[in-house]
Formats: sequence, structure tokens, C-alpha cells
Amino acid sequence: MNRTEKSELVEKLHDELGKSGAVFVTDYKGLTVEKVTQLRGGIRQAGGKYQVVKNTLLKLAAEGTDATGLNPLLKGPTAIAIAFADPVALAKAIVDFSKKNEKLEIQGGVLGSQFLTATDVKDLAGMPSKEVLLARMLGSMNAPATNFVGVLAAMVRQIMYVLKAIEEKKSQVQAQEN
Repeated sequence: MNRTEKSELVEKLHDELGKSGAVFVTDYKGLTVEKVTQLRGGIRQAGGKYQVVKNTLLKLAAEGTDATGLNPLLKGPTAIAIAFADPVALAKAIVDFSKKNEKLEIQGGVLGSQFLTATDVKDLAGMPSKEVLLARMLGSMNAPATNFVGVLAAMVRQIMYVLKAIEEKKSQVQAQEN
């Protein structure tokens, strides 16, 4: 790779790191090409990208982005997973793959500007997805309105019961008078 290609790669990586929600670092040593291809497919489905990158080029590309927190992890063979969509879905894809393939070692990452250890990445993978969290939030926001409607309906029902009882009482009184 000549100097021009390296600078283009660094520039492209810098843009991708700037647009990403999270970046995870893995050690892929010992994985076959077939396994890495499977991992890439799972990451792509999760809205991310998996790429093997030289540490020096990654350090240059990370300058000026939140990914500068990755520098302590950049030792030895390094591959990064960049989350363009939901970071939780990407973390799940990596953790699930690492459970089936022990040779993939999760080293850590960054979520926004927050540094994550390997344990943090696994904890992140255990969180519900963005859609589930949004559904829970909307359910919580909808609950007061639903409860209010239920209270109003119960009040109307109670009034109807009282009116029905009054009607029955009057009809009994009229029946006794006749």
C-alpha cells in the first residue's frame, strides 16, 4: 500500500469513525477467512462494518473523533467493528459470535466518547434493543392517558349504575302504589 492509498484509507476511516455511534475493537487472530466472513455478515445485518486495520493508521484516523479513546487497545492484530446504526445490535452480534467462536477476543471499544472494557461491551449486548426501549418508553408515556380514560369510564359506569338503581326503585314504588 503506497502513501496515497494509506492517506485515502485514513481519511475514509476518519469520516466513518466520526459518523459512528460506537466502535468495538477485537482480536481476530486464529479465525479462518470463512469465520471472519460470517462475522462480517452478522455485523452488516446489525448496521455496522467490520474491518481489519493497521494500528498506526487507525490511530491517525481516530484523531479528532471520539474513537481516540481506543488507543490503549491498539496492540497486536486489530479489527474494528463500527456501528452506523444501533450500537446495542452491533454489540450483540459481536458477543454472540464470540460465544460460538472463542478465538474472537473482544478487547473493548467506545460508545460515543465513553471508553468501554470488554465486560462493558458484553453488558451493552445484554441491553434491550433500541426498538424495545422506545416501545417501553411509549408505553410508559401512554399509561397515564390510558389510566385517565379508565377512571372516567368507571365514573360514567358508576353513574349509570346509580341511575339504573333509582329507576328500579321508582318502578317498584309505582308498582306498589298501583
